[in-house]
Amino acid sequence: MSYISLLIHDIIVLITIFNPIAAASIMLGIVDSEKDIKAIATRASITLLIAALVTLYGGDLIFKLFGINLLSLKVIGGVILMIMAVNMIYGEGAKFRHSKEEASEAQEKDDISIVPLAIPILFGPGAIATIVVLMHNNLKVVSSHWSYILLTLSIIISAAIVYWILKNAIVINRVLGVSGIKILNRVMGLIVGAIAAQFLVAGIKGLWVSY
Repeated sequence: MSYISLLIHDIIVLITIFNPIAAASIMLGIVDSEKDIKAIATRASITLLIAALVTLYGGDLIFKLFGINLLSLKVIGGVILMIMAVNMIYGEGAKFRHSKEEASEAQEKDDISIVPLAIPILFGPGAIATIVVLMHNNLKVVSSHWSYILLTLSIIISAAIVYWILKNAIVINRVLGVSGIKILNRVMGLIVGAIAAQFLVAGIKGLWVSY
């Protein structure tokens, strides 16, 4: 796999996991003023970018500190992503990404960009597991140096795409409509499910062999 192919693959995976279309719909349901959308999109995207980069460069160290190996992370990450996928396919992805209490609290907050929009709606446990697993999968194809460069670029580009979608949420919502967004979420749910299945199979197979 070429560097460009790997970069595109990682971007597609990250955008699918972040699911900014669903996040944009949730944002529109909370935000009252259209003037606030650009500012919220900016803060949410920057928070997402920082959280993703911290996970990329520090996540592996944290998991090692707690004695969690990659295979175990693949299994639990696969389980989390599979639950996300099932909820997305049945149109309940938003319920999984944030609780009723968080949604209620968000209605009363002046700024929802960081919590709950950036974390946990855009960047949750599934995204954390995905970034760490992508890093290790890339190491099988390219050097450590290039793996970090490519995944860093993927995260930056993905955050930029998330910003664009959130910024233009009203237009996208108008073009796609409720039915279009639901269909797109279900399609993305299928992709997330396929990624989850790969994580689960690779993790369980590796643990089975190692034990």
